[in-house]
Amino acid sequence: MDLPMAPPAVDTTTGREQRAHADRGADIGAGCGLVLLELISLVVIFGLWFLSGVTLDPGTAVETDSLWGYLAAAGGVGVLAVVSAAIAARVGATVTVVSQGVMAALICLLVFGGATVQSHEDATCRATPAAGCDG
Repeated sequence: MDLPMAPPAVDTTTGREQRAHADRGADIGAGCGLVLLELISLVVIFGLWFLSGVTLDPGTAVETDSLWGYLAAAGGVGVLAVVSAAIAARVGATVTVVSQGVMAALICLLVFGGATVQSHEDATCRATPAAGCDG
């Protein structure tokens, strides 16, 4: 004997209302992994800038490199964060979207702050050449 079956109340597996969401575990893993890789790349970029002004010879005067090239590299990391946030938004990975949005905002603040400091240093060196300037 076949019993009658009621149709499902809401069927979101087909049709207009179908929404693709990323698996929550994969979403969290991708978000944390991307943040970790971005932080590592920022530490390497600004670590290289810091090491450009370090010497073990006490007799030589060393000047740090200009910050502009390092800021451009950090800006590239920020662009990758924005692109990955856009891709994650398309897939429905909300954790990755939020984490990449926060990283993009932090990198933006870092780049604009560094540009302000470097342009101030460039203007100061142009006005009055000093020992710390390229001359």
